[in-house]
Amino acid sequence: MSQTPATPQDTAARAVAVARGRLTRYRVMAWITGTMLLVLCLEMLLKYVFHAGGVDAAGHAEPVLGTWVAIAHGWIYVIYLVTVAQLWSAMRWSAGRLVTMAAAGVVPVMSFVLERRVHADALARIARVEGRSAEPTTLDR
Repeated sequence: MSQTPATPQDTAARAVAVARGRLTRYRVMAWITGTMLLVLCLEMLLKYVFHAGGVDAAGHAEPVLGTWVAIAHGWIYVIYLVTVAQLWSAMRWSAGRLVTMAAAGVVPVMSFVLERRVHADALARIARVEGRSAEPTTLDR
């Protein structure tokens, strides 16, 4: 069987579909990562500032919510980094954007703020590929 070669429109449509899927995964992981980071910050405040869990015999602070919070955030952050790299690759953004998006997973509240901007910029870039807009995004500078 012979296949017909893909047209430029087919290739662009495929790229748009891939980018939209990666953008959705990024958005979900940004919210999950940001939420878990806030839970981790709450754990650290309760544990070290308010000593809510008490201390053990050696004088070390005991966990309040549990050590699972830090472990869960760590693994969720790894998944978040994968989704960041995938979206960054699909959008062909600068290395600075990659670093900023990666940092958003470890700076409280930053993932929520950056997710909105990344989403808007990605949609603008997708619209340009689809031929619906010719305006450059903030990431094209």
